[in-house]
Amino acid sequence: MAKIAFILLTHKDPTGVIAQAERLTATGDFVSIHFDARAKPADYAQIRAALDSNPSVTFARRRLKCGWGEWSLVGATLEALRAAVEAFPRATHFYMLSGDCMPIKTAEYAHDFLDADDVDYIESFDFFTSDWIKTGMKEERLIYRHWFNERKHKWLFYTSYEWQQKLGLRRKVPDDLQMMIGSQWWCLRRRTVEWVLDFIDQRGDVMRFFRATWIPDETFFQTLVRHLVPESEIRARTLTFLMFSDYGMPLTFYNDQYDLLLSQDYLFARKISAEAKDLKQRLGALWSTTGQQFHISNEGRSLFSFLTGRGRVGRRFAPRFWETESSLGRERELMLVVCKKWHVAKRLVERVRQVAQVPAVEYLFHEAACPLPDLGGLQSSVEKRNRHRRALMRMLYDYHATNRLVICLDPSAIELMQDFTSDRAQVRLLEIECDFTDDYLLGHARRVGLAGENTPREVSDRLLPTIRYDLKFESDRIREAHFTSLYRMRESADLAENTRALAGFLAVLAEVAQEIASTDYLFID
Repeated sequence: MAKIAFILLTHKDPTGVIAQAERLTATGDFVSIHFDARAKPADYAQIRAALDSNPSVTFARRRLKCGWGEWSLVGATLEALRAAVEAFPRATHFYMLSGDCMPIKTAEYAHDFLDADDVDYIESFDFFTSDWIKTGMKEERLIYRHWFNERKHKWLFYTSYEWQQKLGLRRKVPDDLQMMIGSQWWCLRRRTVEWVLDFIDQRGDVMRFFRATWIPDETFFQTLVRHLVPESEIRARTLTFLMFSDYGMPLTFYNDQYDLLLSQDYLFARKISAEAKDLKQRLGALWSTTGQQFHISNEGRSLFSFLTGRGRVGRRFAPRFWETESSLGRERELMLVVCKKWHVAKRLVERVRQVAQVPAVEYLFHEAACPLPDLGGLQSSVEKRNRHRRALMRMLYDYHATNRLVICLDPSAIELMQDFTSDRAQVRLLEIECDFTDDYLLGHARRVGLAGENTPREVSDRLLPTIRYDLKFESDRIREAHFTSLYRMRESADLAENTRALAGFLAVLAEVAQEIASTDYLFID
């Protein structure tokens, strides 16, 4: 059975460090601690006094003063790693943790998980071709030498960097290494750790290179593991659940996210808020539990994107100059069918094609698979269609040899509605209001990745009101935009009301509109 030696890097909260070490060792695992040499001596003394008598805890022989982006973080990891290898010969895996991490599975589950597959878990992506680095320095991290801490000695850091650029003092990556990058939170097998330690003892050139690399904790182990271990024995992922904001800052978890964390396909999570005492207590107790089943839905990141995106709704960027200067044409009519249930809108426009003989295109600005003619490549992606929306529409009018066209839009596309209604063409909107049951909303959440088949009911129950409010909010925005030619069909309305709305929207006779509106399967889910 797997025995884990946790490599614990920490610099604060001695009480929490003690509790974490006692919790992890109580289930038969081990802990090796590196406590930052910059921290208060009294805090370190408190930890040693509490844990020195625990045979499953060891300490790095040498404590380093650690700084973000420096080699010292890798150096501290190696110190704790060497201590763990020597002190715990029965350890089969070595798992990197911080003081902000907490278990989101039981020890029983973690051991079974590691036993199931004889592999290493470490994010490891090509440094130069992957998009792992979103902003800032990339190649410069490696080809120049970085001796100063960027946060504490900013002027020295950038002055040194600029002088190396001016003088052409570039350096080469060691010839036999393919540089990789990824999260520092890994879990490696004993054999892999021993290979890494043997390798760095033999390769002083590699150590010199990484000691002057910027943010080496994202490249050192990631590169060496990929160099030493067959690709088939590496899973390029972390077993620690963490998310980052748009600004690159790690997100913090709070008391009400217990069920969410347990449903993610990870063993630990960081960062847990220092104030989330109830969450810490529950997660701490979870580790030693036996016989617990977990329903993995893994929707955490999708949920975060969805919920944070609500705060950005309503921002509208200025249209590009070539879009504002080009019109669809004053003589043309554009009819926008707006509906959240796409299948309802698609049924409606199909009937419009059959009965009213008006060309219609479905969700072309939302659905990549929307059938479109060849328009010189402009139709090839949703991004291109949105970027060149008016040019695309003019080409569709020409292709269908018509001045009347119907398209479908999702209610979230308020920017598209505002853009098209500002055109000199005659633009009308038809909003189709549908009824939404809880089952439908849950299915919608699964289709868009906000929930999975195994999402706990507690998470779903909290999510459904948010989704329902979001749909209402989209509809309210359409009303508040005060479009001059807005018509509305409702699932709950009678045939006469929907016929009038459809006749005005399509500018057709009432008899034609009634034939379309009376389609008996229109609103069926």
